[in-house]
Amino acid sequence: MEVEVIVKEWIKAAPVADFQSNSGSCVLINDEQIAVFNFTRENRWYATQNQCPHWGEMALSRGLIGDSEGKHKVACPFHKKSFGLEDGKCLTDEEYNLKTYPVKVEDGFVFIGIQ
Repeated sequence: MEVEVIVKEWIKAAPVADFQSNSGSCVLINDEQIAVFNFTRENRWYATQNQCPHWGEMALSRGLIGDSEGKHKVACPFHKKSFGLEDGKCLTDEEYNLKTYPVKVEDGFVFIGIQ
């Protein structure tokens, strides 16, 4: 069952062309670093906090992306803790989770939803 997310505001993050294919990038929205992940092959976009909840480093946008059991994930480049990109749950340690943001692409721009 999919949970509907209520978005108060959509913020224009950057043009689609500014994001690398099948990789992560970082944008600054409302003084918060947000990691944006572009899975080009599936035309899927995800956004999470950029700060690793384990070490506090602003590094998740540089993490390794892939999938686990059919779900997209990112692994922190420092300690390799993996997080599901849809729900932010840590796949290797229940103690840590990420804040996630809705993403949409319109007219060649990526927008991040603020709740």
